[in-house]
Amino acid sequence: MARPVTLFTGQWADLSFETLCKKAKQFGYDGLELATWGDHFDVVKALSDKNYCKGRWEVLRANGLKCFAISAHLVGQAICDNIDERHKTIVPPEVWGDGDPEGVRQRAAQRMIDTGKAARLMRAAAPEQIEFPAVVNGFTGSSIWHSIYAFPPTDQAYWQKGFDDFARRFGPILDAFDKVDVNFALEVHPTEIAFDVVSSQRALDALKGHKRFGFNFDPSHLVYQGVDCVKFIRSFAQRIYHVHMKDAWFGHGDGSVGVFGGFTSWGDPRRYWDFRSLGHGDVKFEEIIVALNDIGYKGPLSVEWEDIRMDREHGATEAAAFVRKVDFPSSSISFDSQFDR
Repeated sequence: MARPVTLFTGQWADLSFETLCKKAKQFGYDGLELATWGDHFDVVKALSDKNYCKGRWEVLRANGLKCFAISAHLVGQAICDNIDERHKTIVPPEVWGDGDPEGVRQRAAQRMIDTGKAARLMRAAAPEQIEFPAVVNGFTGSSIWHSIYAFPPTDQAYWQKGFDDFARRFGPILDAFDKVDVNFALEVHPTEIAFDVVSSQRALDALKGHKRFGFNFDPSHLVYQGVDCVKFIRSFAQRIYHVHMKDAWFGHGDGSVGVFGGFTSWGDPRRYWDFRSLGHGDVKFEEIIVALNDIGYKGPLSVEWEDIRMDREHGATEAAAFVRKVDFPSSSISFDSQFDR
């Protein structure tokens, strides 16, 4: 059976939950990956109102949709980051509080714990059984991202402090997730504690292999860095807890802007890379589907739609069809064993 195709709602937070559900069905999706901003999934209401999750499911079902994952990228970014004024724009007011950096980090960590509890309540309210572990996707932030280019000279001891800080902050979060049987999936991404294969392994090691820590595989954040997407999947075969389908192109600029985009905005023709709608970039999705089949991943393929050059409703519709075209189930037989039949 082909994997369900879902739409991540993070880039659609300007639309109400009800409006987006109707549109997502029209676009051709099987379900939604609900963001914890806008009005799509309210963690506080999920914990305080016993009918809230039931109400979310009623709207989903009315539109023929399911929910397989909750996403907490924005609040997650504030857990390990060096906090500045930019974070005020992405976290809830009660998490920002007075803006004291350590207070923001601690409140963000508590909100992530609450998100795990809310994800369990959302799954428990599902009108039918969902054969996929409950998962919260998100970011971690990083206290050492600023030092990734090693000047002033950065030694391994300095970087290790960052991984120790990450483990100290996320260990209790993951323990809380374990109590409610929910996985946390880090979207490996520049500015996070893990942004390639080696840093992902180091993050996993820092947590001593905590079973609730895995990855939301997203090829768009790897390809322009030169990271092998298939190698990532095979390296963490048992830790791929969720998958984003998202495209990017690279090497399309005019040679004046480097790999991380410099100080240019999305869509600037000078940029080395940009996110693209599925099928319009340089990600080799057939290789990814083969690798996902090889590791036995049976969860949703969630479209995170971002393309500054394209109308999003056109792109989201096209992307749903693209995923169905490139996805295919694993074989249930060995073809060469059929020759003597």
